[in-house]
Amino acid sequence: MLRAIILQFSHMARIPRNLSKTQLKTNASQDVGLILPLSRLHSTTEKTDLHPRNKHRGRYDFIQLIAANSALENFVRLNAYHDASIDFANPEAVKALNQALLKQFYCISGWDIPAQYLCPPIPGRADYIHYLADLLASSNTSATGQSKIIRVLDIGVGANAIYPIIGCREYGWHFVGADIDAVALANAQQIIDRNTDLSSLITLRLQTSASTIFKGIVQQDEIFDLTMCNPPFHTSLAEAQAGTQRKWQNLSKNPSKALGKGYPQAKSVALNFGGQAGELYCAGGEVAFIERMINESKQFSTQCVWFSTLVSKATSLPSIYRALKKVNAAQVKTIDMAQGQKKSRIVAWTFLKISGE
Repeated sequence: MLRAIILQFSHMARIPRNLSKTQLKTNASQDVGLILPLSRLHSTTEKTDLHPRNKHRGRYDFIQLIAANSALENFVRLNAYHDASIDFANPEAVKALNQALLKQFYCISGWDIPAQYLCPPIPGRADYIHYLADLLASSNTSATGQSKIIRVLDIGVGANAIYPIIGCREYGWHFVGADIDAVALANAQQIIDRNTDLSSLITLRLQTSASTIFKGIVQQDEIFDLTMCNPPFHTSLAEAQAGTQRKWQNLSKNPSKALGKGYPQAKSVALNFGGQAGELYCAGGEVAFIERMINESKQFSTQCVWFSTLVSKATSLPSIYRALKKVNAAQVKTIDMAQGQKKSRIVAWTFLKISGE
């Protein structure tokens, strides 16, 4: 029934503007009468905290998104503000949204992830890519010596392969995606196989050692312009579960993402915000992981222009800066990012003398 409403709205979008405010009644939410204005289905409101080149600065246009992925229609309802939305605590709804976004904006078909694997927020992931592009532009250099070929190593590419997908589509970068999880890599390879033009741009490699990051992945004489990583930031399973509980509570308090009357609530907090152990936590949390990455990067100092990582917690920064000082990084840059109320940052470092700085 939502499809019929959207079809009517699609027609309305082509008629005079003074008629676009027509409101239609629908019982799309369990026989509860709702008023669904066209403006609530697609809005030009801009998310100014995202990178200027980020394609997701506008609010979600559910007319176009459902056209890209019809399965999304099953999850679209009204939130407390009578805006069209989905239940962001429902992993199937978030996955359907991601499939639509990837199809509409990046021409990716057949994107899927196994149950209980991390379903990434695409706008925030795109920001990391765009800020790395800025970093390269400011550096005015390429590890390969060929400005048209940028090689990137994604540490922890995951089952979703989201960074290589966006980096390939937005900038034509070449990626090596590394992960310790063979199941995740197999799924990422399926995504590549369904989008055959990616096969020449993305190579996947299995990390067989849990104690190393670059060793066993970076080959002899191989060079990269960038490395990137979204490290596990919790210290334990209990901390990860507590983080999930906080996300659940924040969603329930956020009217823009709260569910309207008759909107079915997700039942299990444990099933929300998926992720395998290696994606969510490690001994010592993000500080320990990033410190290990920094120490190991010294051994590959001439094989990469910029090493980088996401840092979730601002309190992690002092320890990270101390580690970078110990390895004598030539330059360190911190790039702040934001998506709504969520604040994070990229820390990038190099051991090389960078031209254009």
